[in-house]
Amino acid sequence: MDDRRRRQKQQQHSAVDEVMNLMIKANRDLSIVQRRLDQEFQATYPEHANPCKLVARIKKIQEDLVSLKELCRDLLKEKQDLIDKATTLVAQRNSLQRLLASSGLPLIDDSDEMAYTHLNQVINEWADHVRGKKGDEKESEEDINQILFSAIVRNN
Repeated sequence: MDDRRRRQKQQQHSAVDEVMNLMIKANRDLSIVQRRLDQEFQATYPEHANPCKLVARIKKIQEDLVSLKELCRDLLKEKQDLIDKATTLVAQRNSLQRLLASSGLPLIDDSDEMAYTHLNQVINEWADHVRGKKGDEKESEEDINQILFSAIVRNN
């Protein structure tokens, strides 16, 4: 019984060895083909027009594009968050101005007015940009977040 098992294992091992040898030979043959193709492309095409290198560059650019799109989405979300906070600040400033006026206290001085004007300008430019991406000019009171979401969904 032991003798029969040993012969069976030897037959299995020899079959595995044959497959391994076949794989090694196939790998060596493929390496030779790759080397010959590289040499042929280098002889036929200038360095910047080598098809193998162009394909490799295209693959790398496609991979970079995916990560760049993701970074742009993150940046867009952060920018929208900043605009939302700035809009809240503007609304709070307006409320503060009304509160100061109703209480008879002096209003915020003109030195802050310039910063307020610039902040409003940035918010309006961003809203116009997002509306431009959406493609139509509906009512100006429409939620900027909704416009942004629509623009992102349309681009994807």
